[in-house]
Amino acid sequence: MPYVVATLVLLGLLCLLNLLLTVGILRRMRAQPAGRSEPPFVLRPGSAVGEFAVTTTDGEPLTLSSLTGTVAFFSADCAACHDTLPDFLAYARAQGRDHVFAVFGGDEPDTVRALAEVAHVVTAELDGGPVAAAFRNTWTPALYVVADGRVTATAGRVHELPVPAGR
Repeated sequence: MPYVVATLVLLGLLCLLNLLLTVGILRRMRAQPAGRSEPPFVLRPGSAVGEFAVTTTDGEPLTLSSLTGTVAFFSADCAACHDTLPDFLAYARAQGRDHVFAVFGGDEPDTVRALAEVAHVVTAELDGGPVAAAFRNTWTPALYVVADGRVTATAGRVHELPVPAGR
């Protein structure tokens, strides 16, 4: 009989501990702000972009020294990229093709063609390629604004990008 009582007391204590941990977890979850989390950008405003040298789909060489403007990373298997694409195409048209660069991963010739109308496009390799390595980017969609080899802004959506002066 004493073993049964000891077992019931121990079981009751474990249930009480489980209840306290559950309440603690729920309180922490409520304390976090609602909404989606930001993309995991390694390079933040002020960070230097690494060196790279690639060729665009038009056969033009692209290096860090020739990069000024917006750089976008998209992927074919990313639903958020497809949701963002129409806004990005409109944004890129307004910026001018010479100031917009897109890195696209995956096999979607129609999307690459649409991007190439408004941006210089680099197709990404399986590991992301040299541009993704230079930005240490592992996320799509990811948008960067670059000037003088440094990131000036990052965003996950087009409406989060800063509005250029004079627009």
